[in-house]
Amino acid sequence: MKDDIWHRDEIESPCVKVCVIHPQERLCTGCLRTAREITLWSNMSQDERREVMDDLANRSGRLRKRRGGRAARLKRQD
Repeated sequence: MKDDIWHRDEIESPCVKVCVIHPQERLCTGCLRTAREITLWSNMSQDERREVMDDLANRSGRLRKRRGGRAARLKRQD
């Protein structure tokens, strides 16, 4: 039996199962989508999904690594 039955012509979700929304940028740190895009993904048209996918590469630079967490933040306030 062939797997052609299960083949779909949709754009697959970019989800990598690391679902954490960055507090400032409001982007998922795993897939770089906004919470709204994640929520609406299953109802988006192929063109809408393609637009999101095309923009993901531009978003990665918006996320900066945390530098020391709470301890570093408190130290900076001194």
